[in-house]
Order: sequence, then structure tokens, then C-alpha cells
Amino acid sequence: MVRLAEMPAVGRGFISELEMPLIENPSWSNPLPAGKRRVAVVSSAAVSRRGEKPFSWLARDYRVIGRNDRDLVMTHVAVEYDRTAWQQDLNTILPLDRLNEMADAKEIGSVAHQHYAFMGAADPRDMHKSANEVIEQMQQDNVNTVFLIPV
Repeated sequence: MVRLAEMPAVGRGFISELEMPLIENPSWSNPLPAGKRRVAVVSSAAVSRRGEKPFSWLARDYRVIGRNDRDLVMTHVAVEYDRTAWQQDLNTILPLDRLNEMADAKEIGSVAHQHYAFMGAADPRDMHKSANEVIEQMQQDNVNTVFLIPV
């Protein structure tokens, strides 16, 4: 991953101008025991299933990735992002195989049916609609643990 100071001026300016949101009433919960956790992944790697509409610059939408989907493409537009690791092992940005192994070994309760990918370059303050849709879908799938994978 490139350091902020090493990024091209265009990307560096965009990121450095993002404001940190103020969370007035954060709510925390105690996690369930590992064996009862139903886990979903949310990644900002801008991956989607082959043939789906690619992410656009500053996209505020998301893509649904099924638990067994592996024919994925990345449409992340940052030229400074090194894609080598994920091209060799999808689990570096979407650890679905590792989660399935953990569920098989009874280290976690289960793996969600659906996982979610966003475009990491978008301003999170503009993503409320998409975030709320994903939350609703995760609740319907009884997800109680989420791995956030920033890329």
C-alpha cells in the first residue's frame, strides 16, 4: 500500500480533504462467542462478479458477492494500488475461503450467504442509502459479525 505522501497529487488531495465524521453516540456491543458468530465481509476493494456493471469513480453503490463467488474482477481506479496480492489470492481482499475453513473447523458459527463490496475512493458520508440497504440485507441473513476489509 502506498503512503499518502507518495500518492499523486490528485489522489492525495482528495483523501486529505475528507473530513472525519463525528459519531455522537457510538453504540458498542459485546460479541457473541465465536461459535455463534455468523460472519459477513464488507470490502472497499471495488470487486464485483464478472459481467456486472463496474464501479464508477466515486461510486456510492455496492455489489453483492455470494459466499461461493470466485470469478471476480476489480474496478478500483487508483493507479497507485498494487493489485498483485489479490490477483494471486482473492482472500487478501475478500477472505471467503478462510471464513469457510473457519466455519468447517467450528472456529466460527457460519459464513453469511452474501458479502459486500464498495468503491473505497467514495466519501463515506455520501453512502448512507447503500449502507442502510446492506445493513438490512445482513439482518435478514442473521449476520452478527462483520469483517471490514479496507483496501
